[in-house]
Amino acid sequence: MAAQTSLPTLIRKKRDGERLEEEEIQSFVRGVTDGTAQQGQIGAMLMAIRLRGMEAGETLALTRAMAGSGRALEWPPAWRGRLVDKHSTGGVGDKVSLALAPALAACRCKVPMISGRGLGHTGGTLDKLEAIPGFRVTQSPEEMQRILEGVGCCIVGQSEELAPADRVLYSLRDVTATVDSLPLITASILSKKAAEQLSALVLDVKFGSAALFPTLESARELAHSLVGVGEQLGIRTAAVLSRMDQPLGRCVGNSLEVLEALECLHGGGPPDLRELVTTLGGLLLWQCGLAEDAERGREQLGGALDDGSALRTFEAMLVAQGVSPPTAHRLCTGTPPQRRQVLGEARVREELPAPGGGWVQAVEALPLARVLHKLGAGRTRAGDPLNPRVGAELLVGVGDHLQEGQPWLRLHHEGGLGAGGRQALQAALRLGPAPPPAAPPRLAQTILPPPGTTGDRQ
Repeated sequence: MAAQTSLPTLIRKKRDGERLEEEEIQSFVRGVTDGTAQQGQIGAMLMAIRLRGMEAGETLALTRAMAGSGRALEWPPAWRGRLVDKHSTGGVGDKVSLALAPALAACRCKVPMISGRGLGHTGGTLDKLEAIPGFRVTQSPEEMQRILEGVGCCIVGQSEELAPADRVLYSLRDVTATVDSLPLITASILSKKAAEQLSALVLDVKFGSAALFPTLESARELAHSLVGVGEQLGIRTAAVLSRMDQPLGRCVGNSLEVLEALECLHGGGPPDLRELVTTLGGLLLWQCGLAEDAERGREQLGGALDDGSALRTFEAMLVAQGVSPPTAHRLCTGTPPQRRQVLGEARVREELPAPGGGWVQAVEALPLARVLHKLGAGRTRAGDPLNPRVGAELLVGVGDHLQEGQPWLRLHHEGGLGAGGRQALQAALRLGPAPPPAAPPRLAQTILPPPGTTGDRQ
């Protein structure tokens, strides 16, 4: 039987470009999960998949096997059709989940959002929330259900029981240089979402100089893979392709991004942040049948941000996940100085002057994120500590005119920036002698499944 085929034989088969059968993929995943597969063998299989790729059926089989390697979450039948989640491929200043989850819950969805931590230059939703004193990202499935019953949304980390094969493979992809493999990315993302037993899923696939995928074409290829496999798993799936050359919003850094997400939850905040939140949420409301189309869903989502219902839901989620009621209330309803007091502030607040005069053409996200990472805002390896108060506020936007010496960036840090850091930050600001041409939209394309491809629905 294929399930008895030795792992070296399966590695050789994939190395030579042959198609793996579903039983063979299941055998490999069992070895990963129960520890019988050696790390060298797992690494060799990852590299074979990276170099040879996988057909759509193989990717689907890998995703199913990884989802089945652990426990599947179970929900009340009454929630069927309204269980939704969102996933982003990672960016700079991406605080969308903090506003989107409570807004969706305010629109009658159930949102068991399982998020990750930041690594390298990209931020993590869990790290942002842990900047709030008392917030607890570890919740058992039973605790998640209790929070969903009372609040409608929770944002938690991946439990030990959920898709354990993914944790093993994910930890090895970085050290084996297989992070950018489409089948492995697809299976990693969707195995966890399948284990959540979702009804609908929307994916924010980012492209650009500060994204995993530099070009629109490469991001589109991943989006089609994710949407196709998601639909085959029985999850209503859509993807949005969004640019990540410049930071999303005006703030980068965990505490500062919480504050900016609160601006969005108050009905304000940067327009590009609100646009992404309402677009992703509108798609999910439409997919769940809670809106006639994506545009009506977007209007509903915006209404939840404007009428205070999303903010009240966010406050309730904070309390349900460990934040004291007075702290949650002060953070959500207090003045901006009171909110900053709740989260604490870095020792140094420093404004950078423009090195010359001109029109702002761009503020590049990657060099900004790299400097903040070195100052303590991010981590290089899983488990590294970080400082949630380190961050930066953009004081200008594309199309603004700057005079030489005018402040363009406010940096929050604990010291140690140095001349090299300042030089790198100044290089992120691109000025020109004339106003820039109209910038391309942040949202480039929406990927929907072809008609008639949907599997059984959750």
